[in-house]
Amino acid sequence: MTVEYIRYRIDAGQQPAFLEAIRQANQLLAAAPDCLRYELGHCEEDQELFIWRIEWTSVERHLQGFRKSAEFAEFFQLVKPFYTSIQEMNHYKISL
Repeated sequence: MTVEYIRYRIDAGQQPAFLEAIRQANQLLAAAPDCLRYELGHCEEDQELFIWRIEWTSVERHLQGFRKSAEFAEFFQLVKPFYTSIQEMNHYKISL
């Protein structure tokens, strides 16, 4: 298993649209066979920060499976308006 973390900085005016895009994108993740679970966190200290945590069966299945699927095109169109707001997008393996 691998965990993908995507950190965003979203200004207050864009947050309703961002949350709706993530809600719709989560529906596509729910249908993806290699996505195990997902959650969106909203920082309590800095209201512009969000972190999207997505668990995948593996990095390879995420990149070679989901990202090459027909569903990814729809997924990407949902999140594309917020792409420049990404501060980090990486995969992590659980160490402990």
